[in-house]
Amino acid sequence: MDLTLWTYEGPSHVGAIRVVTGMKHVHLVLHAPQGDTYADLLFTMIERRGERPPVTYTTFEARDLGADTAELFQTAVREAYERFRPQAIVVAASCTAELLQDDPAGLARALDLPVPVIPLELSAYRKKENWGAAETFYRLARGLAAPKRERQQRVRPVCNLLGPTALGFRHRDDVLEIARLLAALGVDVGVTAPLGASAEDIARLGDADFNVVLYPEVALPTAQWLEKAYGQPYTRVVPIGVGATRAFVAEAAGLAGLDPSRVDVEGNSRLPWWSRSVDSTYLTGKRVFVFGDATHALAAARVVEAEFAFKAVGVGTYSREFAREVREAAAALDAECLIADDYLEVEAKVAALHPELVLGTQMERHIAKRLGIPCAVISAPVHVQDFPARYSPQMGFEGANVLFDSWVHPLMMGLEEHLLTMFRDDPEFHDGAPPSHLGRTAQALRAPCNAEPPVPAPASEPASWTLEAERELKKIPFFVRGRARGNTETFARERGFATITVSTLNEAKAHFGR
Repeated sequence: MDLTLWTYEGPSHVGAIRVVTGMKHVHLVLHAPQGDTYADLLFTMIERRGERPPVTYTTFEARDLGADTAELFQTAVREAYERFRPQAIVVAASCTAELLQDDPAGLARALDLPVPVIPLELSAYRKKENWGAAETFYRLARGLAAPKRERQQRVRPVCNLLGPTALGFRHRDDVLEIARLLAALGVDVGVTAPLGASAEDIARLGDADFNVVLYPEVALPTAQWLEKAYGQPYTRVVPIGVGATRAFVAEAAGLAGLDPSRVDVEGNSRLPWWSRSVDSTYLTGKRVFVFGDATHALAAARVVEAEFAFKAVGVGTYSREFAREVREAAAALDAECLIADDYLEVEAKVAALHPELVLGTQMERHIAKRLGIPCAVISAPVHVQDFPARYSPQMGFEGANVLFDSWVHPLMMGLEEHLLTMFRDDPEFHDGAPPSHLGRTAQALRAPCNAEPPVPAPASEPASWTLEAERELKKIPFFVRGRARGNTETFARERGFATITVSTLNEAKAHFGR
């Protein structure tokens, strides 16, 4: 067993909490010991949710293990129903409580409550958070969906948006963006689930004409079941990036029997304009390492090369259920692939590939910071700063604008910081220099007009450069090469070196780079 400080996914019951917390009038009773209630903090502190999750914990203690923990669980279920009066109750056990084998499903059924009771088998020691969310949504759909019935004749086709949850990376804004896009196409949204859905809404899932799968990690099993049970097709394209959004519009239009030209696919994003601009050439070919959940990692890898003209040198995911798809994408891009849930493996891969930009989770943000590499967050797990109060989707045409800002800005700021470091000792640009628009130095402005100009001190003989050092110097970009030469000669003169070698040049780089 490996002991790790950080994990990309929590245990599967955290996935169940994400689904239920995003819903309305649904309550989860979790058979769990004291200490497993930490999940509440994920929502109130990180997502900044105004109310605690709709979860009741049995919170048994060590001394309870010698008594009847099954009766403790039944009491918790009964009291949760009496207090909250939900439309449905979900029952499950945390990883620790699974060891007790108290059978939460059977115990809850024995209470004969007047609302549906949805039991979960979360396989906590074999599965993790995203699987737990997918299993919870699937069981809710199976347990609450109404029998198949003939669909009503409608003026506009209707679809369901599947996959968004509480604590999801930009899920709230993605739902708004895609609903707006579908409305422009002429498609109405029937149910968005799990986020914002009630038990009654889940019962109406089968009434839609087709389903939109926004996040396959959560929604794919439910969409596949709905296709079999209700004959509803579902979308395969995740609309992240301009190209994928256009493809999504065409796919949704095909499923709805509509004309895709009703949606303006040219004027809603600035990313295509930037990709055609001269400015973009400064960043062409930048080496990028991509890591995250499968949905966002696959999308980012595609957008990196097709829309930004960067080069993906590594593509990875912690979502092992989608390892095949990620491997295929990495192979198509001639990039190295990494399937891992150990952040130390990810850090080693980033260090080995020497990327110029990292697109990842909050873990990769820390890794990139330690390695001095620009980074943008594209996937959960995330921290509080990745739940902005402003509208900031990842999907759709506005989402492409967000990608443009969040991916390009770190590179541009990194270039600016590099140049400031290179020129910080320059007589015109150093920290103590006055604004250049004043024309003369502050000392000259303060000096009397008839003052004698200062006499420069005699310069010592410059050090000579070896042929190898001159060749190494030519590898430095031309716009900073002169400054690098001056810095190196100053470094050598101050230390009394008569000859500048490659080693001297490297030492000077390290000295002035601090």
